Amino acid sequence: MKDDVWERREIESPCVKICVVHPAERLCTGCLRTIDEITRWSRMSSEDRAAVMAELPSRAPRLQKRRGGRAARLGQG
Repeated sequence: MKDDVWERREIESPCVKICVVHPAERLCTGCLRTIDEITRWSRMSSEDRAAVMAELPSRAPRLQKRRGGRAARLGQG
């Protein structure tokens, strides 16, 4: 017998338990959400969650930019 009361159809959290906020981009390096999105996630509607999930892939390149390393710091980059 299936219990429909306890079956949830919510969008799962994209959290991968790597909770580090990138200092410049202000995105979690694990799930790519903003702090605001992370804190509001449990209260978001399914539509809002789906919108965030759809946007996450486009955020990844923001965290893959190189900062220049030693050559940039020495003005050689």
